[in-house]
Amino acid sequence: MNFQLFLGSLYANPLILRIYMIVLDTNVLSELMHSKGSLVVRQWVAAQPIMNLFTTTITQAEILYGIALLPSGKRQTELSQSAQLMFAEDFAGRILPFDETAANAFARIATERRQMGKPISQADAQIASICYTRQATLATRNVSDFEGCSITIFNPWEPD
Repeated sequence: MNFQLFLGSLYANPLILRIYMIVLDTNVLSELMHSKGSLVVRQWVAAQPIMNLFTTTITQAEILYGIALLPSGKRQTELSQSAQLMFAEDFAGRILPFDETAANAFARIATERRQMGKPISQADAQIASICYTRQATLATRNVSDFEGCSITIFNPWEPD
């Protein structure tokens, strides 16, 4: 078999190589970081192929900022170390940036939401635009925050 021809046919059919992307929103990652987090959410995440799970630089910033706001001490140190490990190891190569393509989508998403009378926060609009440009599903508890953003939304707290 001609290996280059085989690879060429794979690339010609995007369905073969396309990874189903699920972007975990800040509230999902935060839930996973809590030792007493929702069992339903933990089970749902555990049932997903690891290579399908992504997060964004926006969520990374929100998690790290939230930890930095905690009073200095053992809890803050442990959460900071846990978060750094999670991003470096659990999501290695799967943290999606807010890039130029997402910036263009951001303008449309934020404007449309404002015109609907449902303004969206900057962070949520950035996350929505990252999902939109990558055709990814967003896993979040805050479904209403992302309605009208032309993205697929899934609430892992209510999987059925």
